[in-house]
Amino acid sequence: MYGTSTNFAINKLNATTRFLQLPQPENKVQVTYVWIDGTGQELRAKSRTLDFVPTKVEDLPVWNYDGSSTYQSQGENSDVFLHPVAIFNDPFRLMPNKLVMCETYKHDRTPTESNYRKVAEEVMIRAADQKPWFGIEQEYSLLDTDGIPFGWPKEGLPSPQGPYYCGVGSDKAYGRPIVEAHYRACLYAGINISGENAEVMPSQWEFQVGPCKGISIGDHLWMARFLLHRVAEEFGILVTFDPKPVPGNWNGAGAHCNFSTEAMRKDNDGILEIEKAISKLSKKHKRHIMVYDTNEGMDNKRRLTGKHETSSLDNFSSGVANRGASIRIPRHCVDERKGYLEDRRPASNCDPYRVAEVMVRTVCLDE
Repeated sequence: MYGTSTNFAINKLNATTRFLQLPQPENKVQVTYVWIDGTGQELRAKSRTLDFVPTKVEDLPVWNYDGSSTYQSQGENSDVFLHPVAIFNDPFRLMPNKLVMCETYKHDRTPTESNYRKVAEEVMIRAADQKPWFGIEQEYSLLDTDGIPFGWPKEGLPSPQGPYYCGVGSDKAYGRPIVEAHYRACLYAGINISGENAEVMPSQWEFQVGPCKGISIGDHLWMARFLLHRVAEEFGILVTFDPKPVPGNWNGAGAHCNFSTEAMRKDNDGILEIEKAISKLSKKHKRHIMVYDTNEGMDNKRRLTGKHETSSLDNFSSGVANRGASIRIPRHCVDERKGYLEDRRPASNCDPYRVAEVMVRTVCLDE
């Protein structure tokens, strides 16, 4: 299964595999630094050779890159600095090689405009005693290189939505080899991926990351996104996190955020804490909408229409097992009187650092 990209005029995949099977010197390790560029949603990466195997981020040197080519600086003062924050195994080059998630800093050592992790981590430290946990359900769509959803007819549309969600069969599941490869790559890397499934729109899929404690939800989700792009690259297919990739009567794509504190997870009284959290969230609806996509709510405006399993952009709502509400309380959490809430408002292209930060500010810190 390959796209129509000219990259596959030669057998690229087999050629790459051949060279990756060459012996690697024992004293040389390839480390790929990954970061968020100035768009706030695209990822960049470059690699370096180290003469030791890093086992923690403190082992890794600070590095730099040309920020004038990533929308983060001017050419006359272009150095931007990479500070490693999370380390993973490399599923492409295999162990002992590593992938590293990084924060980005300007020449004066202040965070770049797209570095939301630093502030989010400070917020997590302040709320650490409440033990916030996160899980994010990341939806995305696969596209051919011409921009048409993968597997869709080049003229016209596929059959209407209905048979595709968790579907099985070549006429229902478009792109499963990419999904399976990504799932295994995440497990190998050490990402806390908890599942995957086909979504409502054909060629749309979802993977879930979590539960993760505090700031690690952003580290793991961003690296999982990087792996998805890299795996799809091997197949000549594109990945989009556009919240509404196809206009009309098709589902959009979200990044539903499951959230709990230690108090919410306690027997019997947990449900009362969940209800308190929802009350707090209802008073901060507009602020959350502003940070739940990368365009101050404008991308979500195309998605949160009150249709296609979404709530209204303008009005807050909540309900038990209600996928048309802003906040859903899963049925089993009501039955068990403890658990978590699901915020269904974040768009698929949200920054998980920002989502986690605003959730903790509202629910845990009353800010």
